[in-house]
Amino acid sequence: MRTVATVSALALAALMIGPTAVHASSVAHAASSLSPASATVTAESAGKGRQGEPTPTATPTPPPATATDPLVQSVSVDTIAYGPHIRQRMDVWHQTDGLVRPAVFVIHGGWWSSGDKKQLTAVAQSYVEQGYTVFNLNYRLSGDAAWPAQRTDTFNAIATARRTAPMWAFDPDNYVVVGFSAGGHLATAVGTYKDGQPGLRGVVGISPVISPITAYNEGADTVDANSRKLRESAIRLAGGCEPAKCPKIWNSMEVPLHASRGDAPVLTFHAEDEFVSVEHSLRLQTRLARFGVHMTVRTEPGSDHSSLVYRLPGVAETVHAWIAARLH
Repeated sequence: MRTVATVSALALAALMIGPTAVHASSVAHAASSLSPASATVTAESAGKGRQGEPTPTATPTPPPATATDPLVQSVSVDTIAYGPHIRQRMDVWHQTDGLVRPAVFVIHGGWWSSGDKKQLTAVAQSYVEQGYTVFNLNYRLSGDAAWPAQRTDTFNAIATARRTAPMWAFDPDNYVVVGFSAGGHLATAVGTYKDGQPGLRGVVGISPVISPITAYNEGADTVDANSRKLRESAIRLAGGCEPAKCPKIWNSMEVPLHASRGDAPVLTFHAEDEFVSVEHSLRLQTRLARFGVHMTVRTEPGSDHSSLVYRLPGVAETVHAWIAARLH
């Protein structure tokens, strides 16, 4: 049964969106195309945890039992509100067999200004079929709110999932985050926030825009339309303010500046000639190495980006194996 549990700071309400049952066995493998995303920053003065602190949200009411629904087999998908904004929603794919499972959080891309969780339906399904509970997130876009709203939303979604873990048969101390393009920026931002996050076992980025300042610099003098768009998207994420005028905001956006010893291990993939260059990941890898945190950076031939990289032979399989080695 697909439900929406709407959460506010003062009250709880569970709202049903029709009797449209959804299960992994009956959902078609939709195309998981992801739009590009970007952002990068400079300076070494960023302070961990100064912006985007997670805001506690109330516990959603459990959805009604669906045992008598003949369409329900072993997997249910519930849509949960983790905040009042229409974009503060996530789809929860969970098993109904009562076994407690590790979880995978997936975050879509789209230049921080577009995109939707439905783009990752097939990706979410692939992980639930491997036995994980899956949380497929939406978040406020740059047109809704400037940084750090997107990071705050990601943290609030994770906090809501961990707080309500028994509803989803989810081990709150055993999860990874997988992000595509702009979603890769959010995933790695979570992984480097403060000195590690409770229960986070690993971060995966597919064409992640880890360094908004790199995107800003690489998009300055180029004929590549995507590189120019990425630069403009990073500026928009920063509330329309460029690095020289708003260094604190850009430092907050710049993932490598927040690396620390307690951070989770990271795996990233880039195409060799894509507009989100491997330099993004190399900058984070160098910083994490100073603290003894392992990061694997892989490159693939060609100029594909985001979901197209994920579809290249062997990439998804490598990600699956890497995740399986970190979750228990």
